[in-house]
Amino acid sequence: MPIKSFQGERALKKKATPSKLTVSDIMTRQLVIFKPDQSIHEVMRAFIKHRISGGPVVNETGELVGVISEADCMKEISESRYFNMPILDKSVAHFMTKTVDTIPASTSVFDAAALFSRSSRRRYPVMENNRLVGQVSRKDIVIAALEMKSQTWRA
Repeated sequence: MPIKSFQGERALKKKATPSKLTVSDIMTRQLVIFKPDQSIHEVMRAFIKHRISGGPVVNETGELVGVISEADCMKEISESRYFNMPILDKSVAHFMTKTVDTIPASTSVFDAAALFSRSSRRRYPVMENNRLVGQVSRKDIVIAALEMKSQTWRA
């Protein structure tokens, strides 16, 4: 007697073809966001708590105004040692990078990889219709490349 399957029909997975894979397909949407008036100590604690190395800084209307990273925090640590003073409780606005390079959500993964290879940036805020919608990192590109290899490239 044949065995009947009670699972039902399998849903067809929508696979993005490598040539059509965009930044919006691989970006991180759940971001840890910082405010310009937050203290640098709060940022350092958030980096440790969330195991991240940086994040976008937005104003009260949600507009992207900068990016803060571990490298920016190193400036504070270095300055405090140089002046032989404790780490001051300065705001994020004092240390953040204000000129932010962003990447459109519609950018292909290959173009994003080329952009990363030409810069020293570890992450880019992703914009869509002048709105922050996510962040893409070098690691996201590497993961996408590994997944594409399993679909299209020969081992």
